[in-house]
Amino acid sequence: MNNRNRLTTYILVGLVLGIAVGYVVNTTVANPNGFADTMSLVTTLFLRLIKMIIAPLVFSTLVVGIAKMGDAKEVGRIGVKALGWFIIASIISLTLGLILVNIFRPGDALHLAAQQAADVLPATTASSGISASGLTLKEFVTHLVPASIVDGMAKNEILQIVIFSIFFGTGAAAVGARANALIEAVDGVAHVMLKVTGYVMNFAPVAVFAAVAGVIAKSGVKVLSTYGVFMGEFYLGIGLLWVLLTLAGILFVGPRILKLLAELREPTLIAFSCASSEAAFPKTLEGLERWGVKNRLAAFVLPIGYSFNLDGSMMYCTFATVFIAQAYGIHIPFGDQLVMMLVLMLTSKGMAGVPRASLVVIAATLGQFHIPEAGLVLLLGIDHFLDMARSATNVIGNGIATAVVAKWEGELTDGVAANKDIATAPLR
Repeated sequence: MNNRNRLTTYILVGLVLGIAVGYVVNTTVANPNGFADTMSLVTTLFLRLIKMIIAPLVFSTLVVGIAKMGDAKEVGRIGVKALGWFIIASIISLTLGLILVNIFRPGDALHLAAQQAADVLPATTASSGISASGLTLKEFVTHLVPASIVDGMAKNEILQIVIFSIFFGTGAAAVGARANALIEAVDGVAHVMLKVTGYVMNFAPVAVFAAVAGVIAKSGVKVLSTYGVFMGEFYLGIGLLWVLLTLAGILFVGPRILKLLAELREPTLIAFSCASSEAAFPKTLEGLERWGVKNRLAAFVLPIGYSFNLDGSMMYCTFATVFIAQAYGIHIPFGDQLVMMLVLMLTSKGMAGVPRASLVVIAATLGQFHIPEAGLVLLLGIDHFLDMARSATNVIGNGIATAVVAKWEGELTDGVAANKDIATAPLR
């Protein structure tokens, strides 16, 4: 068993043990919140270790990739192609969520129950505790362009790091030979950060155990049974979205895309278990290069995708928004639902760097369509389990997007000879 398969096995073991231990604590301990708080410290530590890696890794790999391109026109061409694919994937995700929530109508059951028992739904004046601010055009521009790259890196604003890195890499390419030493140094930073990533990932199984055990201990498995139908329908939708994205990948890349999904198994599992696609970024980049995407393109497209191509999160936005309307018995005409989809298409692009981003986007959308914001309370108890599916889908969506753009650009290798020791030296 190689190291990658061994880590995947350990993560699965951690996931199963987390469910079992969480259940035991929830059913036997008088106050399981103390255990849950302790477990959350372990998860927080792991996620902070990941965030420690993200900024220098994105900056170094992106700068080296752009500098090696050497042509601002090439950077612009690849960027346009990437954004074009992101728009297509966004439309697929949002539309699928809208179609499925209208077919399944999961909110109707809650609305019927509310007619029989007045305390089933939160009062329309209740507060969800989720701020709907931060999604204005002004706030989006704030997230887009850094006032200081040091501040952007300190806050792990991926989109701001991408913008600065594009300018920096383009400038380095324009300078020419005088920047060679600098680019070599930045290349060395990328190698070091990938090695650090390997060290950090050794803690992943422990973090997965802690995350799942803490949530189950605090909420119990009853939260899964109470919303079982809603969660089942959403997970079915996620499965259909995976199928559609895979078919789209096969259409543009060919059957080889299935091998990419195998390469992304580990980062997808990490994202699912930790409910964080950010935690899977280093391993996703490594998997793409091992599969055959050239480093300079993977390092350019993937960080942009983390800001503009959150497929799982976008599907959830339409699914959850209409679900809340159904729960309160509010009919949304088809035309208004299309407008809602367009609004979410725009506002979802501001998700990067916003805590609990999907819920924030939904909160902003509810107000625009006169749906009680209090309906978000219905989702807070199970949001972690829904976020697991969203995060895993974001990894798959961005992996396929990068592969498609690489195919369009002729930047695919056989993935074996060209990247045989990618785990320790991903840059060439």
